[in-house]
Amino acid sequence: MQNETNLYALDLSEASFVKACGGPCTEGCVTLARIGEDAWALGDSKRPDAQPLRFTTQELDAAGIDPARFGLGA
Repeated sequence: MQNETNLYALDLSEASFVKACGGPCTEGCVTLARIGEDAWALGDSKRPDAQPLRFTTQELDAAGIDPARFGLGA
């Protein structure tokens, strides 16, 4: 990530999380929000009070997570 930004220092108060579901989503879904130019927050709709994990675009790609699946552009 450029300038070695601390992902956990980024503010999530304005983040807009979206779900990506492959099924009925009755048990909850993974949520994703862009929180910076090269920064993402990954949450769990079943645990809305849990702190989302944070990743760079490169880290999401390495984990096989495609923001397009959430309707978000990388």
